[in-house]
Amino acid sequence: MEKEQMVSRSDQAGEEHQAILRVENLNKTYIIPSGRLHILQNISLQVRQGEWVSITGPSGSGKTTLLSLIGALDSPESGEIWLDEIAVHRLKGPQAADFRREKIGFVFQLFYLLPNLTALENVMVPLLPYRRKLSFDLERRAKELLERVGLGDRLGHPPARLSGGEQQRVAIARALINHPSLVLADEPTGNLDPATGAEVLALLRELQAVSNQTLIMVTHDPQIAALADRHIRLEQLGYHGIH
Repeated sequence: MEKEQMVSRSDQAGEEHQAILRVENLNKTYIIPSGRLHILQNISLQVRQGEWVSITGPSGSGKTTLLSLIGALDSPESGEIWLDEIAVHRLKGPQAADFRREKIGFVFQLFYLLPNLTALENVMVPLLPYRRKLSFDLERRAKELLERVGLGDRLGHPPARLSGGEQQRVAIARALINHPSLVLADEPTGNLDPATGAEVLALLRELQAVSNQTLIMVTHDPQIAALADRHIRLEQLGYHGIH
């Protein structure tokens, strides 16, 4: 019988009604020249609407891979992912891109801001090609989000004129521009000093609580993980040679 890779049993608290995300028996293996690299094995979890879940684990345990699969940036070898009753594991190409644009907000360790655009333009850019089809005013929402993250007076600033913490705040506003069902944050404070990182975490917590925003955050820091509503830890599976 294959074991589950998940080791935290506190994740069972999420396996109730009102689950916005369901991951069932998820597996991911990469083929490398000398063998198979097993990243995820039989991962199952559920996340409720408005919940903040932290994910920790050693390097190579599949934390970032799990976020990539949930966010339709990659496809699982087997298993199922359901978000808002959408079968994420079946999405390919343009369908996956549409899903990400409509349902997911991404926050990364690196800010990935476009250097030639202002803070306001960077927040708007994911939806600019679809501006005429939106049910809300894109520029107004971008301004509102930048005000919520404390950058209402930095709308016209390019990234070079913003501190690291301010750039991450712009990235958070950008992640929320599409009213996402789920925000996926991969080490969002990893590129910041401790004081600035604490400010960004406090901001994420405030936004998550006030807006009932669902958030899954990968972190290597157990103190940060402990701040979440629920903590899940992944263990490393490792390498198996091809015979």
